[in-house]
Amino acid sequence: MKLKSLILSVALSGTVLAVGAQSKAELTVNAEQGTYTISKHIYGHFSEHLGRSIYGGLWVGEDSSIPNINGVRSDIIEALKDINIPNLRWPGGCFADEYHWMDGIGPREDRPKMINTHWGGVVEDNSFGTHEFLNLCEVLGTEPYICGNVGSGTVEEMSKWVEYITFDGESLIANLRKQNGREEPWKVKYWGVGNENWGCGGNMTAEYYAGEYRRYATYARNYGDNRLYKIVGGPNSGDYHWMEVMMKNIPTGQKNGVSLHHYTLPTGNWSKKGSSTEFDENEYYTTITAAYYMDELITKHSEIMDKYDKNKRVGLIVDEWGTWYDVEPGTNPGFLYQQNTMRDAIVAGINFNIFNNHADRVHMANIAQLVNVLQALFLTEDEKMLKTPTFHVFDMYKVHQEATLLPIDLKTEEFQDVKGKTYPQLSACASMDKDGNVHISIVNADLKNGVDLSCALNGFKASKASAKIITSERINDYNSFENPEKIVMYDFDGVKVKGNDLSVNIPAMSVVTIALNK
Repeated sequence: MKLKSLILSVALSGTVLAVGAQSKAELTVNAEQGTYTISKHIYGHFSEHLGRSIYGGLWVGEDSSIPNINGVRSDIIEALKDINIPNLRWPGGCFADEYHWMDGIGPREDRPKMINTHWGGVVEDNSFGTHEFLNLCEVLGTEPYICGNVGSGTVEEMSKWVEYITFDGESLIANLRKQNGREEPWKVKYWGVGNENWGCGGNMTAEYYAGEYRRYATYARNYGDNRLYKIVGGPNSGDYHWMEVMMKNIPTGQKNGVSLHHYTLPTGNWSKKGSSTEFDENEYYTTITAAYYMDELITKHSEIMDKYDKNKRVGLIVDEWGTWYDVEPGTNPGFLYQQNTMRDAIVAGINFNIFNNHADRVHMANIAQLVNVLQALFLTEDEKMLKTPTFHVFDMYKVHQEATLLPIDLKTEEFQDVKGKTYPQLSACASMDKDGNVHISIVNADLKNGVDLSCALNGFKASKASAKIITSERINDYNSFENPEKIVMYDFDGVKVKGNDLSVNIPAMSVVTIALNK
């Protein structure tokens, strides 16, 4: 079966999908051949000063009637703890390269205001700054990932930001931190040296930025036992020249990671990206092919990295990924507010399977973004907060954090795009946790056809199997403030296991994770 999916144009909005035929697939899981650990940081997050991500999203202030912890919404804090948030990237994004950290410390009433020229031209009052961000990370028990200003900042500015946060000793800058209420330094490992410096971060050439990186990174010091993990501002999607220059011109000992940014656009057209909720089969499948493109990107960028770093010491940091649609009608175009449907859950699952299967090179990934922006996990409206379908995929996949990646062999039907390129109907990954239990995650991107999957478990005999599923009646379905649990994760009983053999029926347009106990 090859599904000629991308030439279809049947409108799905408001229409219950017809039940199609069952196809078949085979999966082999090699439980004794695991080598690489799936870093928990693959399940990272990103919150930029953009639209209602910080203000009206995370930050409501200590005096708000909305329950909060030190000014941050309690409901979001608890939900992030539930999914074991491993890291949080801040303050941008494009905003990072116009952000001057000194404006965001000290008494809030004394902090200067600025114009957020990248995102809507609104006034930024700097009430959420370094202390507020790092205090939030402590409450969450998560690692901060700070992106420094290379585009409009200075080497001295970034150097002193590192010192302000991490130096445990006597200095003008460290004493300023103490005067602002923080006696002990914070531990901050992850530092990005600029963001998208090929674009909003300065419109630099690869060669020029590589030189700037070396200069900035030199003065970003290690203080005490805090060791910086320095991340190069890497390429935009398929800019392989940029990756080549970063790997060739920056010594391996001076960098720990190189970032990669790639967004999933249903149309491939930045000027008209398509609606988040009103789309047909054709647009759905173009979105899925755009999501699968992440595997090609990581493969080709990894090949370049392998030329200069055969021992894989430098991580690929996919610190901006996710779907990008036109903003919701009637909202500020600079705020990038979009809804989140079952389609986004499928995209998230495909990306996680790709990241996990490249665990040898992918050390971190950060979805864009956390609240009210792009493929958000949460949407807020005054005191209301809802969890999107994407949140539930994060919840489902948390079992893979710090687990051992298991090699798999998947034989599945394919669908074909308009250019004749084929993509798998099923996407999958498998891992073994520290207790020896195996988890298999499977995405069926087919809108109409379920799959009878037979699975051979080499080197593993299961005594018990259980499963979770995320699916819905319509691919356009989403969680709203009127119906916030339209799409959730729930128990799935379509799994049978006997020793080394597993069989499961994977419904159309679903994300499933199977737990196998020894």
